[in-house]
Amino acid sequence: MSEEAALAAAHARIEDYRSRISSLDDNARDLIFRESRNHNWWQEKDVSDAQLREIYDLVKFAPTSANTQPMRITFLRSQEAKERLAPALMGPNVEKTMKAPVVAILGYDNTFWKDFPRFYPIRPEMAERHKENPDVAESFSFQQATLQGAYFILAVRAVGLDSGAMGGFDVGKVNEEFFKDSSVKANFLCNIGYGALEGIKGPRLNRYDFDEVCSII
Repeated sequence: MSEEAALAAAHARIEDYRSRISSLDDNARDLIFRESRNHNWWQEKDVSDAQLREIYDLVKFAPTSANTQPMRITFLRSQEAKERLAPALMGPNVEKTMKAPVVAILGYDNTFWKDFPRFYPIRPEMAERHKENPDVAESFSFQQATLQGAYFILAVRAVGLDSGAMGGFDVGKVNEEFFKDSSVKANFLCNIGYGALEGIKGPRLNRYDFDEVCSII
């Protein structure tokens, strides 16, 4: 397909979905935002490989700067894999993580720039800036992968699962155990499954109102 034909097809897809969907309905907004919670306890229900793929197949379409996509995900399903993680967890996070059907280590790859020609062919020379400046690559990949991590949580909810994102762990220990001799570093963890209500210990905590934290200038 020529570039002109590909662009025309992309425009047609955008026009098509806009004609079908103007916004998420209230049920979808409740599922993803208003009624969803960060879960700490889990039902004894499995999460399939197909569901994990479904999550990623949503996340991958969300935007990152220059389409760099530096997030890397390691899914821990087996008890053996989760036990490798356990020594890095802070005390309150151990039991709920061991009982989660799946634990995702959300990481970021500082060598994302190697794939610029594939994912950002309009400016492949941008790779050189990150290749020659490791500190720039580190800051950029952490920022963009954190953005992708937020998309990940929303995708978990969108496919009908619950998430329990957390940062209470020793990053150095996780990097040593799972990413030694790798360009990937850990960012945060996210337990995945079907949340059990006994893990919800109270009503939703307060949130800022618009006028407290937003301005229009």
